[in-house]
Amino acid sequence: MKLLNVQRLQTVKDKIIQQKEELADRKRQNLAEFHDIHTELTSFRLDLLTIYAQSIVSDKETAAILIENWAGKMANVLVERELPLDLALEEISYYRNIIGEIILEELDKQVVSIKELYSVISHFNAIIDCAVQYISKSYLNDYKHNIKYAQYAIDELSVPIVRMTETVGILPLVGDLDTKRAQILIENALTKSSEYHLAWLIMDLSAVPIIDTMVADQLFKVIRGLELIGVNVVLSGIRSEIAQTMVDLGIKIDHVKTFASLHQAVAYTNAFNTMV
Repeated sequence: MKLLNVQRLQTVKDKIIQQKEELADRKRQNLAEFHDIHTELTSFRLDLLTIYAQSIVSDKETAAILIENWAGKMANVLVERELPLDLALEEISYYRNIIGEIILEELDKQVVSIKELYSVISHFNAIIDCAVQYISKSYLNDYKHNIKYAQYAIDELSVPIVRMTETVGILPLVGDLDTKRAQILIENALTKSSEYHLAWLIMDLSAVPIIDTMVADQLFKVIRGLELIGVNVVLSGIRSEIAQTMVDLGIKIDHVKTFASLHQAVAYTNAFNTMV
C-alpha cells in the first residue's frame, strides 16, 4: 500500500461508496421466512461495503479493527436467529470480484504499474480473508456460549425443587449424578431452600439408577450444606438393590431419615409438621 498514495486511491473508495446501494441490491435474497432478518442483513451488507471502501485507503491494521467490530455484530445476529455461518461467509466473499473490477476500472484511468496494481488487489484480498477469519471466530464463540448457556439451563431443570407446602419441598433426582450435575444440585438446593424458607427437603432417589461412593459423597455434601442453613433432609426412593449396594460399599447414612417411597416420606414430614 506504500506504492500508491491515499489521494490516488480515493477515487476507488468513492466509487464503491457511490455504488454500495446498487451492489447491496444485487445480493438481495428471499428471506421472507426469516421475517425481519432481511432488513437487518441489508444494513450489515451496506456497513460491510462501507468498510471495504474505507479499507482501500486504510492500512491493514485499521481495516482489521473495522472488520472485527462488524464481524462480532454480524455473528451475534446469525447465532441469535439460528442462521448458518455460510450466510455471512457468502456475503463477505461475494464482493471480492465485483470490487476487484472497480479497482481495475478506476486505476486503469491512472498511470499505475503492474506492481502498484498488484499491491492494491493483494491488500483488498487480505481484508476479505481477515473478514472471513473474524466472522468464523466470532460465530464459533457466540455459538459455544449459547450451547453452554442452554446446557446449564437444561442441567438446572434436571434438578428442580417442587414446593409441596409452605415448609416442605421435594427434589426428584433423575438419572446419573456426575460431578458437574452434583454442583448444580448443591447450588439449587441451597438457593431454593433458602428462598422458599423450607424446613424440610425430601430428596427422592427413585429414578437414580445407581448409588456408589461418588454419588453418596455428592449427596452428603448437599445434605451437610442444607443442615447448615437449618433444613432437615429426608431421603426417599431407597430401593432394595440400592440399599444392598450401599451396605456392600459401607455407605452409612444413619443420621438421615430414609424411606422406600416418596409417599412414605411425604407422610412423615406432614405428620412431623402436624405434631410441631
